[in-house]
Formats: sequence, structure tokens, C-alpha cells
Amino acid sequence: MGLDPRIVKGLDNLGFKELFPIQERALSPLLHGKDVIGQAKTGTGKTAAYAIPMLEGIETGNRMVQGLILTPTRELAVQVSNEIKRMGRYIDIKVMAVYGGQPIGIQLRHLEMGTQILVGTPGRTIDLIRRGALLLSKVKFMVLDEADTMLDMGFINDIEYILRETPNSRQLSLFSATMPEKIIQISGKYMKDPEEILIDSDELSVETLDQKYIITDGKPKLDVLARILSEEKPSSVLVFCATKIRVDRLAWNLKKKFLGVGALHGNLSQNQRDRVMQLFRTQKIKILVATDLAARGLDIAHIDCIINYDVPRNPLIYFHRVGRTARAGGAGKSYTLVSREEREDFIRIQDITTVNIKPAYCDVRETYSRKRLNLKNVHKRKSESKNGNDFVSKYCERCGKWVNWVAEGTLCKCGDCGKILH
Repeated sequence: MGLDPRIVKGLDNLGFKELFPIQERALSPLLHGKDVIGQAKTGTGKTAAYAIPMLEGIETGNRMVQGLILTPTRELAVQVSNEIKRMGRYIDIKVMAVYGGQPIGIQLRHLEMGTQILVGTPGRTIDLIRRGALLLSKVKFMVLDEADTMLDMGFINDIEYILRETPNSRQLSLFSATMPEKIIQISGKYMKDPEEILIDSDELSVETLDQKYIITDGKPKLDVLARILSEEKPSSVLVFCATKIRVDRLAWNLKKKFLGVGALHGNLSQNQRDRVMQLFRTQKIKILVATDLAARGLDIAHIDCIINYDVPRNPLIYFHRVGRTARAGGAGKSYTLVSREEREDFIRIQDITTVNIKPAYCDVRETYSRKRLNLKNVHKRKSESKNGNDFVSKYCERCGKWVNWVAEGTLCKCGDCGKILH
């Protein structure tokens, strides 16, 4: 591709061997100056796809901001910034991350010294623009990373404000795991004949991710979770809860049973969040209980298990969560604990995925047992119907046929694939 040898050396040091599909298809148009809309599931190298062309095009002699990357969270801003620094370690390019929670004086001093690539959250980026400390008149490359998440979090007005501060001639790229209508609207308004690279949705169909669910009717979720952790013994596990209060409460209860438990949510100070993430990255904390804050694009290679303690209301959040494991072709597991009140939310997740989320059976008093439930209450389709009665069997959309079903309390599941049936 004719890349600067210094960039190639940096990539070699990071262990790059071959390109992922999103990189293979996005690098060429970006290197040729085209706007790009890139969609690919989590953990497939979107950062390198836009960072390599940006590093190639930066003028090292110009200390103005030439590359601008917007991310939805502080943690992702720091992660992206560090990745770009590693890729461009042999080039004289200054990269910095700006986000709320860090003293703004530090960021102001770094901008005064000169920064060519800025990675920031929308709020802090706008703050710096309004203070007159951040000038975007020389921006040549702009990227919206995790664009779908930023739009979900209500950053659309902030993003448009920042876009209006950049030159019309700049190259704009949107990288996302899903492609909601708002992204299409932005592309039509601010992009010039963008190249669409739609690898696939953020659906984890990779064979290396084993997705399971457990119906917890009548069982305390804490006991089911403790059983999974004791039986599976994952080396690094991320547990998702719906609220900050539930995160704190669950982490407190788990600390009574297990060593190395931490909590992560938005009420923590930036120093506390940084400390928890550092302990988790270095595996001094093995069980991290978090809100969806931690699902936003974070890349921690050693996570081998995701547990959805609470089922997300938004089905797309499920894919963001379980995408934290099985990164870059690695192996991983996920468990979703489904209470009676959460069945409809989980059915919505099953309805939009082609992946078989398999039932796992966990009794808090016994070991795992497939036979116990698979032999229980099997209802078969009537082969003949003399009086025109309805079939006893149910139709499974995933299997595409009428199927026998298994009863578990008031719940019925496809006897072939395990999908919860309406």
C-alpha cells in the first residue's frame, strides 16, 4: 500500500500479521481521501482501519490539530489514543485524549505545546472549542468512532456543532457496529459520496463465542451467578447490571464469596475509574461488575466470560456487551440470566439474531444437568387431527418449522434450538 516504513515498523511491533475484513476494505479508500462509512462487529480492528490512513496523512511539521476522533466515553478515548500512539511510535506525531473528569488545565497546556491528533468525547471537545483553545480550521481527517453509541447517548447536536467547526474539505469517516437511521442522516448531510463498507452487523456469529442463557425463575440471581463463577472458574469476567446501585450492591455481595472483585460506573471519579480499569487490565481484579459504560468499545483481550446479570432493554446493547469477549478471533463465553420479568426483553434479543443462544441449565442445589429439563414436559405435534383442533406444537422462526417444545414453568422453548417461543 506504500505506507511510510515507520508506520509499518510500528505495526510490526504490535504483532500485525494480516488484515481484518474492515481494514482490508477501508484502508484503500481512506488512503485515497474518500469519506467512508464502516460497519463491522466489535473486536475486528476498526481503530486501525481509520488510524493508519490518518497517521499516513498527518504533516509532522504542522503542530495544529489535523486529525479529530470523537468517542462516546472517556475510557474509549484513552484506549484509542494509546493505540494510535503505539502505531505511530516511530513518527514525530503528538496524540492526546481529552475528556471530562480530567483537569482541563492539563489539556490546555498540551494543546498549547502542539497536538496533531486529538481523541475526545463530544462534551469536552466543545468546551475546548468555546474556550478558544481548540482550533479545528486545519483538520484534514475526522472520525466518529462508535457512532451508533454516541447517537444513542444523545450526542447528535454536539456532533453536528463540532462538524460545523471543521473545514468542508476534511475527510469524514463513521465507524460503527450497527447502522441506525441517524447515521444515514449525518452521512447525507456532511459526507461527500461516502464509500459504504458494511462487513456485517454487530451480531456475534463467530464460532469462538459460546452464548448461553439461564432462566432464573424462583432462584436468586446471585446464587445462580455464584454457581457459574464457581463451576466455570473464568480467569477474567465482566458482569453487567442495569443500574449503578445494582452494580454496587452486586459487587459488595460478590466480595463476600470471591477475591478480586471491582465495580465500575459513572458515579465514580475519573481517578477511581482509571484505577479500577488498570487493576482489571492487569488482572489484579478478576471479576468486574459494571454498567453499560464498560461495553462501549473497550478492548481488553483477556476477558473470557461475559455475564448479563440484567437483561438489557435495548437488544443492541446485548451485542455491545457480549462483544467484550471473543475479541479478534479469540474464544469466549457469555451467560444471560433471565428472570420472569425480563423474558420479553430477552425474546427481542433472540428475535433479531440468527445466532443460537443456547439454554444452559443451572440448579443452585445440584450440578448442571441437561437431562433434568430435556426430559421434562415434551409436547409433540399431533400427526393427525380428526376434529380440526390446533396443533400442540409451536412454530419456531429460527428453525423455520413447527417444533416440539420443552416446558419450564410457564415458559416454553424450542426443543431443537432452545429459543424461547411466544
